[in-house]
Amino acid sequence: MALAVLLRTAVCVTGRFPALAGVDLAVAQGEVVVLEGPNGAGKTSVLRVCAGLLALSGGEGTVLGCDLRRDAPALRRRVGMLGHGSALYDDLTVVENVRFGARAAGADLTHLEAALDRLELGGRVRRTSVGRLSAGQRRRVALAVLLTRRPELWLLDEPHAGLDAGARTTLGEIVAEVVADGATVVLASHEPEASWPLADRVVSLAGGRVVGVRDVRRAAHNPPRHAGASDGLRAVPGGAHVA
Repeated sequence: MALAVLLRTAVCVTGRFPALAGVDLAVAQGEVVVLEGPNGAGKTSVLRVCAGLLALSGGEGTVLGCDLRRDAPALRRRVGMLGHGSALYDDLTVVENVRFGARAAGADLTHLEAALDRLELGGRVRRTSVGRLSAGQRRRVALAVLLTRRPELWLLDEPHAGLDAGARTTLGEIVAEVVADGATVVLASHEPEASWPLADRVVSLAGGRVVGVRDVRRAAHNPPRHAGASDGLRAVPGGAHVA
């Protein structure tokens, strides 16, 4: 099994606070994994570690074959992260933001127009300054950057936030399509009704650790519940788990 992400007893300390306290996680290439858990559980920290934005204080990590302790900068062009902030420039237009984001990651602009159309950012909107957009529109611009870039690993932090029903449907279609093209997706969400139908597995975190893993592809329409420490777990070397 080829792995896109492998964390072994990963520890991250921000200030005096352990954001991660020994996370074991394996994500196969082409998989969609949802991270769930209460605020402060470590979901965003896992995404930031995988993006090379948060350094490991202990343990080991490999993402797309890059050692997180030695090669984290090499990940920047291969990984795309949608965080709580949009990382957009208010004084640039929609198309200028998407063009800049793609070029900054070393991507060409082959998919730019299709990404704008797919996320309903064509016409007048494409020439509108991002600072004049609604929160939902800004979210769609940030997604258009990722869709233009086509990273190997998509890291999505509460990706449904601020999106209307139509945009949520489009997001689900995009996730399915990029995975079919070989990408891997890890997303953090407080919305199981929106995120679980997209997932192969749900990983539960609490206190900076993985406390449960559940295969949900065959259970996508079952009522969500919190996975227990032994629910659906199968160990792999190093203490990581795959359902």
